[in-house]
Amino acid sequence: MVLLRGARQEDVPAIAAIWNPIIRDTVITFWPTERSEAEIAALVRDRQSDGRPFMVAEADGGILGFATYSQFRNGGGYARSMEHTIYLAPQARNSGTGRLLLAALEDHARTCGHRLMIGGITASNEGSLRFHARAGYQEWGRIPCAGWKFGAFHDLILMGKDLDKSEQTATP
Repeated sequence: MVLLRGARQEDVPAIAAIWNPIIRDTVITFWPTERSEAEIAALVRDRQSDGRPFMVAEADGGILGFATYSQFRNGGGYARSMEHTIYLAPQARNSGTGRLLLAALEDHARTCGHRLMIGGITASNEGSLRFHARAGYQEWGRIPCAGWKFGAFHDLILMGKDLDKSEQTATP
């Protein structure tokens, strides 16, 4: 059984163990350098102190993934538009854990009065594009050559969901 809970400082090494191979080995994120445990610990602390979730999915004493969100862009005009981050350990992919984390983020955002949830997805990340579409997200834009990694440019697709529209439903 998967338990979702707020991340704790003792989870930081497990979060780093999930995040850093994705940073180092893939174009799923355009972030160029691995994140230190101190940097991750500060991010967890800062998000939570700002009233934003930073949660983990745990099963059998191990961390399967993590999720968080923050404001989409700076400035008061974007205060109700959020952008999420979800990363899973390889063994947790296609297990429903990502869907649980995303639903928890959306619920939190709705409770806080946020309107939009946005995911920035590398165009070649077909699994994430399918995942978001199944969760009721629609493609809201494509930015050609937005990211540079491994000596090449990569397109960024923005997928979004209006959390206030009840007619948007996820598909199985």
